[in-house]
Amino acid sequence: MENPKNDPLITPEAVITPEAIVEQLRTLRLQIPEYTQLPNADAATMRRAANIDANFVQATINAIGASASVQSALGRTSEAMRQEAEDAARWSAVEDELRAMLKGVIAANLTRRHRIGLTALQTYSISRQLVRQQEHADLLPHVQEMKRLNRIGRRRKPVAGPQPPPQPTTSV
Repeated sequence: MENPKNDPLITPEAVITPEAIVEQLRTLRLQIPEYTQLPNADAATMRRAANIDANFVQATINAIGASASVQSALGRTSEAMRQEAEDAARWSAVEDELRAMLKGVIAANLTRRHRIGLTALQTYSISRQLVRQQEHADLLPHVQEMKRLNRIGRRRKPVAGPQPPPQPTTSV
């Protein structure tokens, strides 16, 4: 896929805001059949049956189609099962595309945060150099605040764990 930044058809006005994307996603979510959120425990119990071999599923669809008794017991037809299997396969393409989009959004946000962090570190470094000169003394309180807040390059103080109880001394 091409980088959209290089696309001459994408103008600054065409770039969408994060809030607009969230609104569109929420609207889209309402249109997805059977959309739900599952607790981890429920999803875990469903995975084993959900990941049955496709050939086994096809064999069961054939068995449903071959026996009215099986259809009656399940309350499902082979055609309904076939359609549901096809739908699941088609929705897996949506899963893949959404996963790829999520990775792209994560990478874009990481790039933004990196650019912000790098600029912040450069600002701190430049400001520390400038405050050495009298004409930049107005930066001194800002440098002191940045120094207080800067976590990079600072060692953590070891946390004192519980002390073991003293061993009783025995005299012989």
